[in-house]
Amino acid sequence: MALRPVQVNIKALDGSAVGRFWAEALGWSAYSPGLTTYVGPVGGLVWPDPVGVGIDVVPVPEPRTATKNRMHLDLATTSATHQAELVARLRALGATPADVGQGDVPWTVLADPEGNEFCVLEPREIYRDTGPIAAMVIDCADPRAMARFWGEALDWTVHAVTDDQATMRSAQGAGPYLEFLRTPDAKTVPDRIHLDLLPYPGDDGAVEVARLRALGATDLDVGQGDVAWTCLADPEGHEFCVLALP
Repeated sequence: MALRPVQVNIKALDGSAVGRFWAEALGWSAYSPGLTTYVGPVGGLVWPDPVGVGIDVVPVPEPRTATKNRMHLDLATTSATHQAELVARLRALGATPADVGQGDVPWTVLADPEGNEFCVLEPREIYRDTGPIAAMVIDCADPRAMARFWGEALDWTVHAVTDDQATMRSAQGAGPYLEFLRTPDAKTVPDRIHLDLLPYPGDDGAVEVARLRALGATDLDVGQGDVAWTCLADPEGHEFCVLALP
């Protein structure tokens, strides 16, 4: 029994516009099968992607607060030239520079058109084969505790754990990494970005949710009402959803 991340869920006032931005940013396509805008590889809508992790942009009426998101994306580059070109292209698409206290670092921090922070990384060997999204990064107080919970929750492989960072990736060694970084800031507001997980075909979603609760997840009411998915929070309060199998 296990779950896998299938998409990064981003809330937005203008879901279509934010979806188009991320499609252009990643070189992917934006699909609108319903109320949400799904961003995934070109070539037609395939959901769930067999290996990769897509982006699902969900329209909401509430604007983003000024509080930094607890989750963000890191984008991969292959050279210093590629990094500079990507930053310039993203700014032309509507991204703006963001200061999250990063200081003098080799990566560039930007925000999408609704203020969601993300990073354009300098070339790193570890991300050479991830595709455009190098990592999905979550701020936390205790990376070791997060590695224990998420290592049990997912079928992904934990690669490294220290007091400052925990890293895991799909057992197939494909797609982006999931990383937990120790930060001094406490979680204070609901996040605009979270992970959506999916059971594997043949698995029982209710059993998976019960297993997550036993691991320390708690039920979460975000006003979702009677829906097919289950909203939960990990032991540090990071929201995530367990989706129903298609």
